[in-house]
Amino acid sequence: MRTTPTSRPADPALPTTSGRAMFQLRTWARRPAVVDLGVALLFLAAAVWVGQGLWPDPTTRELILNPEDQILIEWFFAVDVQVLFGDQGLVTDRLNAPDGMNMLANATSLTLGLLLAPVTLTAGAPVSFAIATIGNLAATAIAWYLLFSRTLGAHRLAAAVAAGFCGFAPAMISHSNSHWHMSSQWLVPAIAWSVIRLTRAAEQRDHRRILTSALWLAGLVIAQYFLGAEVLYLAAVAFALFSIGYAVLRLGWARKILPGFLTGMAVATGLATAALAYPIWVQLAGPVSVADGPFDPYYYSADLASWTNFSPLSIAGSDSAAALATGPAEYNAFLGWPLLLAAVAGVIWLRDNPLVLAAAGASAILAVLSLGPELIMYQTRMQIPLPYVALVDTPVIDGALPQRYAVAVVPLLALILLVGLERARRQTDWQRYAVPVVAAAVLLPLLPTPLPAGDRDPVPQFISEGHWRECVSPGGVLVPVPLPTPPEPEPMRWAAAANAEFGLPEGFFIGPYGAGGTASMGTAKRTTSALLAEVAATGAAPEIGREQRAHAQADLAYWNAECVVLGPGQQHETALRDTLAALLNAPGQRIADAWVWPVAR
Repeated sequence: MRTTPTSRPADPALPTTSGRAMFQLRTWARRPAVVDLGVALLFLAAAVWVGQGLWPDPTTRELILNPEDQILIEWFFAVDVQVLFGDQGLVTDRLNAPDGMNMLANATSLTLGLLLAPVTLTAGAPVSFAIATIGNLAATAIAWYLLFSRTLGAHRLAAAVAAGFCGFAPAMISHSNSHWHMSSQWLVPAIAWSVIRLTRAAEQRDHRRILTSALWLAGLVIAQYFLGAEVLYLAAVAFALFSIGYAVLRLGWARKILPGFLTGMAVATGLATAALAYPIWVQLAGPVSVADGPFDPYYYSADLASWTNFSPLSIAGSDSAAALATGPAEYNAFLGWPLLLAAVAGVIWLRDNPLVLAAAGASAILAVLSLGPELIMYQTRMQIPLPYVALVDTPVIDGALPQRYAVAVVPLLALILLVGLERARRQTDWQRYAVPVVAAAVLLPLLPTPLPAGDRDPVPQFISEGHWRECVSPGGVLVPVPLPTPPEPEPMRWAAAANAEFGLPEGFFIGPYGAGGTASMGTAKRTTSALLAEVAATGAAPEIGREQRAHAQADLAYWNAECVVLGPGQQHETALRDTLAALLNAPGQRIADAWVWPVAR
């Protein structure tokens, strides 16, 4: 008699196939490298969300809160490409012809420009700008996360929270409005890593690691100088204040590491100084250089009330708070009163930790410096002098805006947050849960909103289709009408679209054209550029005679101009065309969508 086999019941102690798969998936997902990748992708997604307004076509989009600086940055990306073709990249003749423009005095970011040069060459400067906007945010957060989790050994969740604050703090979001030299902070954590590595090597008296740490520090400082010199300066000030405070709190330890640490710092300083001596000379004393800044420290100071308010670019912010800053790209101190109260409470709670006390002391000093030479409260000058008054008119230092010292406070507060989350994680009482809840409550209002963006006019076909080559030789000077100025730099987009293969007169830049050779924004207009600007503004075509024609010939000769171009869609286009025809004794040629006047030389 045959029996039909029956299946045996599953042993509940043995995992099923699906159970084994889930177990393996959970094990894989908990691997440190996978967690790190997940955090990095999360930061990238957040950055893309913040910069979503520039996509899907960056060539037709702009950040509407600071479009002038976006044009300047796109021009920087274009002119940086010329380094690949032999241009040294420190002083360029592609703007402010014939004098040129000092790139280092104009907050250029040669490191970023060279990294994105392939993108600029193949897809255009606006695409590089869009990538840099989101890339700086994501890369800065990722770099701090790696420092906190791998170098300092923090739990990855705590490290992600603190690093997210560093990368997406109100100041970072604000400077993402076309202040690429301020939002490019992703090398600062690497600099901190090299200093920590040097400190640990000095403690262990490991001379080889002291030397290699010094080499790393020197290389990173050099790279950061060309990425953003002002960020390097602010980081150096913050590191110095923090290090002094930490050493005072741990004097015995400081004495132990001092010989090795000073040796390493001397090597790093010597190497960086040797490599940067010429660029710094170019920046401060070279051609078309400025030794000061064009920005008044009494104006560009943080309002005390801005510290307790929320940025208009945060989810808890309001447009009314914008009056507490000098512009939408300078919401440096808007941390909000909940975070400040939590930071004070955290310092009191963690007062036995020298890292926290050193960070708190450095933060307090930087916050006071950010207030500038005179206290301002809700836009009212209180007639109370502050310590920064001693730094006014100090060469080099006055090139950094006082309110930007607040930017350096963010990583220090993030360190306090990190230590607090780490201590709470090791607790077994209510603190284990209360601290993360408080951290979330004070950070959530600071979450950013997408950067406001809008459409912009396309570059003329005369430029985009390469017709400009019919009247301007490579490296020659094209005179757009009207000429570019700091408030209206639109023609610089033409040069950016052509990868700066031709130069422009005048423009939007910092140069030594103020009283007595001091710093100025742009340069004084010549007779012809002033006349054309007036026609563009009023639509009134002036009577042109021999004197005006003589001035036009002299100005064109001074600029070494090869071609004068009136692009499409200009306000009062007819009046401008008639004026140019009278000035140049020619009706002009229609090439693509532009009116063109070749200049006989």
